Amino acid sequence: PSTEPFEARDYSLTGASTQRAIDAGLAGADWYRPTIDPARLQVLMARTNARAARDVVLWLALLASSGFVAFRSLGHWWAVPAFVVYGALYGGAADPRWHECGHGSAFRTRAANDIVYTFASFLLLREATLWRWSHVRHHSDTIVVGRDPEIAFQRPFRLRAFVPNVLNLTNGASMLRRIVRHAFGTVDDPARDFVPQAEWRRVVWEARAYVAVLFAVVVWSIGSRSIVPLLFVGLPSFYGVWLLLFFGLTQHAGLREDVLDHRLNTRTVHMNPVFRFLYLNMNYHVEHHLFPSVPYHALPALHAEIKDQLAPAHPSTLAAYREIVRALRHQRRDAGWELPVPAIARRPTLVGSGRRYAGQIDAGRRDPGQIDAGRRDPGQIDAGQIDAGPVDLGPVDGVAPRGVRRVDAGARTFVLCRTADGEHVLLDGLCTHGRAHLADGVIVGDAIECPKHNGRFDLRTGEPVRRPVTVAVRRYDVRVRDGRLQADVS
Repeated sequence: PSTEPFEARDYSLTGASTQRAIDAGLAGADWYRPTIDPARLQVLMARTNARAARDVVLWLALLASSGFVAFRSLGHWWAVPAFVVYGALYGGAADPRWHECGHGSAFRTRAANDIVYTFASFLLLREATLWRWSHVRHHSDTIVVGRDPEIAFQRPFRLRAFVPNVLNLTNGASMLRRIVRHAFGTVDDPARDFVPQAEWRRVVWEARAYVAVLFAVVVWSIGSRSIVPLLFVGLPSFYGVWLLLFFGLTQHAGLREDVLDHRLNTRTVHMNPVFRFLYLNMNYHVEHHLFPSVPYHALPALHAEIKDQLAPAHPSTLAAYREIVRALRHQRRDAGWELPVPAIARRPTLVGSGRRYAGQIDAGRRDPGQIDAGRRDPGQIDAGQIDAGPVDLGPVDGVAPRGVRRVDAGARTFVLCRTADGEHVLLDGLCTHGRAHLADGVIVGDAIECPKHNGRFDLRTGEPVRRPVTVAVRRYDVRVRDGRLQADVS
């Protein structure tokens, strides 16, 4: 048990804990990141429509098949297990599909990601735009009290509050009330905290669409004097959430709050192939938080690359649950109790592409000395600090098609990209949203994707083309002279 008294926390996004997190430098801060060969990371970040389509079609086929069996079993005792399976695929297995397509990393094609994301959002009663921005905040401020809207296990742990949510009775009812409130045009304060004002109208109209569909199903049930329509649409978001909880508990439950190291607040758990399909490899959750641009199918390979810089993965789901139960039992009595700091195989000084990290496991507070000049805002640097004349970007063939490379000039930093058709493009190097370096990202179509929150910028204009980015980066003309690339960035 902790030796110091634990102060009650305010988990709301508009309370005292919010300002404390900001004052402590925990809001939008820099996180630990392990080293990995940039070329290997580019390979791992590659997306494919074929793999994602296969997995989505298989999930939909299982959902439809279980629904057919459940319908045919009506009136028989085996309707119960049939609906349990249907509900799990509807209200549980939809979650990782929602998650991966929300990141835009499942399919290579943006439209395919958006279609699956929107469909899964409805199955889970998650308002699509609202939860897209909510999840961005979750990745920016993971388990930071007063900032993260997705902290599922608040301290002290209360078993009586948790049990009803096995059937989504508390959270689901709250989500329905929120949908109705938004449908009437009132965007609540927590949503206003992390959803840009320009998106509020979209939130309202999405809520109205949800209400319209659910209302139609209720009318159908009343008109047919049968609960069957609701058993297939609406209610599975409640009775099927058990699978979502089964997997979701392993992510962060019982781990540390207010740290800037995902190795302390997130778990990786080895799971069997069936679980990994249902969960879309989100059992590699530390790896996902460290490199959210890596698609789910490449997470096992990513784990193999960086596992010697992480805490040991839990060998099984059962082992993870033993730790979770232990932590929650202690935190039920003493909210300040913490699991021991995990043993890290090695603790080198880690130098990332554009950031330097100490690599030490401590309370998670950021050491100002960990950030190098590459993290400074180019817009704050006097252009006079750059030598007169054009900046040399290297040989013409220095970047492969669809490749990226970091370029530093004086105190400023840029990203040099090459499109699929061979055109060279130079952009300001830092994302205008999360301040991550775009050279750590990946080219998707005609855009470059930020590695931190999956926002994208058009390569030809620098304009934002995928949320959460809303502010463009500057684009500079690149020319060829004597077999070398040059650009005037003054």
